[in-house]
Amino acid sequence: MLDARENIRALAEYLGHADPGFTLRIHTHLMPAGEERTKKAVDRALEAAVDGLVLRGSALVVPSQAA
Repeated sequence: MLDARENIRALAEYLGHADPGFTLRIHTHLMPAGEERTKKAVDRALEAAVDGLVLRGSALVVPSQAA
């Protein structure tokens, strides 16, 4: 269910776990595809952030600060 991106709180409750963190600690080893998916998501987010920056001299700045 976690690998299918189901809600962790709902899953924890269904399994009888009071803490969703416990559910994650116990069951995330069953999600090998999740690690690769997370790496790709972080890469995309970082690329988007860098694409939104402007090079000024040797510093990267947010476009609103580039003026």
